[in-house]
Amino acid sequence: MSLQISAAARDALQQWLDAEQALKSAAPNTRAAYGADLRSFIAFMTQYRGAPQGLGALADLGITEMRAWMAHVRGNGASARTLSRKLSAVKTFYRWLAEREGFEPTAVLSTRTPKFQKKLPRPLSVDAARDMIETVEVTAIDSWVGARDAAVITLLWGCGLRISEALGLTGRALPLEETLRILGKGGKERLVPVLPVARQAVQSYARLCPFLVEPDGPLFRGVRGGALTPRSIQLVTAHARLQLGLPSSATPHAMRHSFATHLLAAGGDLRAIQDLLGHASLSTTQTYTAVDTDRLMEVYQASHPKAG
Repeated sequence: MSLQISAAARDALQQWLDAEQALKSAAPNTRAAYGADLRSFIAFMTQYRGAPQGLGALADLGITEMRAWMAHVRGNGASARTLSRKLSAVKTFYRWLAEREGFEPTAVLSTRTPKFQKKLPRPLSVDAARDMIETVEVTAIDSWVGARDAAVITLLWGCGLRISEALGLTGRALPLEETLRILGKGGKERLVPVLPVARQAVQSYARLCPFLVEPDGPLFRGVRGGALTPRSIQLVTAHARLQLGLPSSATPHAMRHSFATHLLAAGGDLRAIQDLLGHASLSTTQTYTAVDTDRLMEVYQASHPKAG
């Protein structure tokens, strides 16, 4: 589809992506998603209008074309959430393009974002989180594999790491100290406190690991010695939750959600939790206040003598 995009549009798109990288430190995956969304959008307009869309044609889009594109995206099975993300990318590009080319992007910017119900994270209880760690350790095919899986999941729950951040650690992190420097989304660094239980879990794994853990090599290894993949941890977690009778929402990422919710329930400051999680926006972290409120209301409804 990229062949249907005019050279001028392709160059403008690349310049915008470069600007996003330079000004906002957009992560490579984010830039790739933006690029794919915009190339697909411009290619659709090319087919819809029956001609290559140069900058002049792109500046002349109306609400009819925008509605046709949105119907096309939904018709291909995209959810309202996915369409919302794609529309956000289109609007961001158009703001930049309109300022550069001097046109009014009203039709694009006034296009309404589709409504969707925001899914709240589903954290595990403290006991369920502990059971998850114990289960992945004792049911593994080998003791070192069990120690490895337990160490990874302990880092997700005990430090609030993303799975990509935990698996991105190298041997240089050993031995873990009281704080861990994490390079998160967008290349942003943050310092994360490491609980003794997490340090012990990682040390136990390192002691049992049959492969040489080199400073610049991956800390967590697969059974054949290569870097451990997120998919491996997702499968291990899925197997453990089936054994424990936990819902399908009990994923590796749910352990990170649980970290935030348990800290909040213990009186943690929301902005401090934002820093620990590496969220760019406080509104992302504030999702956990809703989770915690729901949990408190469940307790209230179950235990208050006048409830119900």
